[in-house]
Amino acid sequence: MKSILLPTDFSKNSINAINYATELFKDEVCNFYVLNVQKASSFISDDMMVVSSTTTVYSTIIKAAKKSISNIITNIVSTKKNEKHTFHAIVDYDNFIDSINQIIEKYHLNLIVMGTKGASGLQRFLFGSNTVRVMKQCTTPLLVIPQNCEFKAPKKVSFLTNHITLYNEDTLAALQDVILQYQSNLTVLHFTGNKNSKEYRHNQTFFNLYYKEATHKTLNDYESCLLTAIKQKKHYNGFDLLAIIKKNHSFLEYLLNNFTEEEIAYSCKFPLLIITKEEV
Repeated sequence: MKSILLPTDFSKNSINAINYATELFKDEVCNFYVLNVQKASSFISDDMMVVSSTTTVYSTIIKAAKKSISNIITNIVSTKKNEKHTFHAIVDYDNFIDSINQIIEKYHLNLIVMGTKGASGLQRFLFGSNTVRVMKQCTTPLLVIPQNCEFKAPKKVSFLTNHITLYNEDTLAALQDVILQYQSNLTVLHFTGNKNSKEYRHNQTFFNLYYKEATHKTLNDYESCLLTAIKQKKHYNGFDLLAIIKKNHSFLEYLLNNFTEEEIAYSCKFPLLIITKEEV
């Protein structure tokens, strides 16, 4: 059974990500935890004025959030009618990342699914601030769903590697789950480095053993070709999902520091599976 976290700020994009997740895992038994996190700084003086003397601002905000989550769950249950899926509503009053990490530990969650933009209305940003914080500070695999992305069975999956880490079955479990469920065709995009390194040799053996049917493509110069490789059809061949290993935040920091939001947004019109490989 899978246990999946679905953070929401009740924006259109977060709800779209929730719908995507329920479609992606429609044939699997899943526990979905729909989470909304409130913080004290969001409560302003105007809130105080509309709350009766017998009701706290806290209880009013939490009650409203619980009702909104209940509406989301009710709508999904009534439209999907999937008996394999169970939903749990959680409203927390905490730091966003602390809340997520506590819930992951408590419920032993396998995956986080989030949208790229929140409810702020800042349309120029590809990744909402909460999504970026989860990318940087959480070690659970994260599936990021782009704005307006409609579900499409991930029959073509690409995995981007620069061979700076050693792969094993546990590291790539989230990717393997998708490939097995949808019988996906996997393309491994190799950014060339030191082909004599132990990491490169180990990973070549690993892919030959566990992904015998995978297509392999070698791309030159990781630093200059990263986004170009994603943008050019000759490299990504219209894939439905891109998976990356985020080791020590190197990919994320490189992506956000070296390209404009517009460049990334133009390129990343597909779900992005981010898998963390921490140093031992």
